[in-house]
Amino acid sequence: MASASQVFGGIAAGIYQWTPLKDKCLAQCQAPLLFIQREGGFHRDPMGSLQLGLRHGAYCVGCCWVLMTLLFVGGVMNVLWIATISAFVLIEKIVPVGRLISRTAGVGFVASGTWLVVGL
Repeated sequence: MASASQVFGGIAAGIYQWTPLKDKCLAQCQAPLLFIQREGGFHRDPMGSLQLGLRHGAYCVGCCWVLMTLLFVGGVMNVLWIATISAFVLIEKIVPVGRLISRTAGVGFVASGTWLVVGL
């Protein structure tokens, strides 16, 4: 039986997959070399490298934070959830049509959450 937090967490994750913020973060996170080149290239000083890494890391966190919260809602100790969400994040980031996969999953999250609300 799904709890209300799981249902609404899934719906929120599905909606986030369609937001412009998700688009921007995923675009930056999918191509780290382009990000580095666009942001001024490699830095010889440690602070410049750290700042560049933190900016890129912020994009990657922005891309996946909702899915990670869904993991906490779904159950941190559930190995199937961990593997499924990890595989989804990996595929979303390395496949050229990752945006299409993300949006398709968003529709699936919203549909399954809505189905659970109606079925409850």
